[in-house]
Amino acid sequence: MSDPIRTFRHFRDVPDGLWRWKNFSPSEIACRGTGQLKLHPEALDRLQALRDRLGKPLIVRSAYRSPQHNRNVGGAPRSKHMDGTAFDIAMSNHDPVTFAEAARAVGFLGFGTYPRSGFMHIDLGPARSWGEPFPVRAAGFAPETRPARETIAQSRTLKGTGAAGVATVGAAGVEVAQEVLAEAQGAVLPLVPYLDTLRWLFIALALAGITVAVWARVDDWKKGLH
Repeated sequence: MSDPIRTFRHFRDVPDGLWRWKNFSPSEIACRGTGQLKLHPEALDRLQALRDRLGKPLIVRSAYRSPQHNRNVGGAPRSKHMDGTAFDIAMSNHDPVTFAEAARAVGFLGFGTYPRSGFMHIDLGPARSWGEPFPVRAAGFAPETRPARETIAQSRTLKGTGAAGVATVGAAGVEVAQEVLAEAQGAVLPLVPYLDTLRWLFIALALAGITVAVWARVDDWKKGLH
């Protein structure tokens, strides 16, 4: 036997032991205009099942409406909101297509789409649909391509030693300089007189790297003699 439908003059009158829907509160489901609440267990069970299926919050814009409040907001004369079996859910954190599929899967039958107001109406039926379709959401961002300097830094060449590794360091340094100049175009002209100096600086760093690599090899060879 299904749980009885009960009406409370105010959502604060709902006994704690009667409320079993963990992700919702009586105040969320109550009439926005009067505070009254028609507790419809089957509808709330399906709403909780939808919340569990989607795994993210459902922002309830409107649930139960008293007849008086339904008239005040211009609701349909036989709106399912007055039965406590309808919910308007914001789409700000949901993909409308995925949301509708999940809602159908848990037993909702009536669907109204309101893209301009940013919510979707769902109810227990009869099966029907109305409203404008939501615009297609923009595709997700493609995976960001790592800058070349990061790719270089992970290369086997750089992890090695010797002239090849040093050349890689020099290439990375040149790229960094180029990126900085590209991202701050206003700095290009003041730096023009120093470009030759920067080039010779990177050459000096490359020579220093070669010297260190040679010294390390020689040191390893000496240790191998002992």
